[in-house]
Amino acid sequence: MAEKFFVEGIIIKGIGGFYYVDSENKIYECKARGIFRKNGDTPYVGDRVSISVPQDGYAVIEEIKPRRNYIIRPPIANLDTLVIVVSTCEPAPNMLVIDKMTAMAEYKGITPVIVISKADLQSADKIEDIYIKSGIKTITYSSVQGIGLDEIKALLNGKITAFTGNSGVGKSTLLNALFPDLCLETGNISKKLGRGRHTTRSVELFSIDGGYVADTPGFSTVDIERYEMIKKEELPSCFPEFNDYLGECKFTSCSHTSEKGCRILSALADGEIDPSRFESYKAMYNEVKNIKEWES
Repeated sequence: MAEKFFVEGIIIKGIGGFYYVDSENKIYECKARGIFRKNGDTPYVGDRVSISVPQDGYAVIEEIKPRRNYIIRPPIANLDTLVIVVSTCEPAPNMLVIDKMTAMAEYKGITPVIVISKADLQSADKIEDIYIKSGIKTITYSSVQGIGLDEIKALLNGKITAFTGNSGVGKSTLLNALFPDLCLETGNISKKLGRGRHTTRSVELFSIDGGYVADTPGFSTVDIERYEMIKKEELPSCFPEFNDYLGECKFTSCSHTSEKGCRILSALADGEIDPSRFESYKAMYNEVKNIKEWES
């Protein structure tokens, strides 16, 4: 039997049945054991894995370590931080979309961070106030004013971070400013693989600043709505500003939408909870309130 050794690493890319595992700055091309497919366990980018490496042939993924979290689409595991890029204008921010993203992150145990772009075109104060008040890390960024970039970079060290944002918010400009080498590299990869404009691309991790940045093409709120439904019972805890008041309502079955004696509603009336965030909560609650356990 050929000799082999075992190493642990992180899956940074999966394509055509092959997985690429980064272990101490060496990349191993791997196949996954058939038992994973048999058990319905698909390796995800971001998975911590143990692999066996033979003297010749392909390395094999032997074990997928327990995941802290995962997202179905885009398929990625063990995400630490989700940076949600929001513009002050052009396009105007869609608060419900933003709040669905932050709620999903909280639900999955991922730290949401709001980055407000285009602060040189319009004041970021209003959006900043909403999310700082909500207890969510918020950074104002402007390439023109030269603010925010170092603060965003500081988030990345030792973390797996994904960036998302609607078209036109300046996500690409931000990523170019943060990682000029990364953007050049992904451009070369696109040419090499002959990726067309409408070709589906897979998730990939790039090693940057002591951590990993996820290239997550097509990451949108549509996928969040379709694949990451939050049950109505768990939704309140996905709004961090609610946490101080949960368990203090008059009725244990309180939905926190209209009931008398609701501590969330009294905090809203007292200005402790932002009305925009509460409206997002109510809209999300109404979307899921009639979904039965077996349907979710």
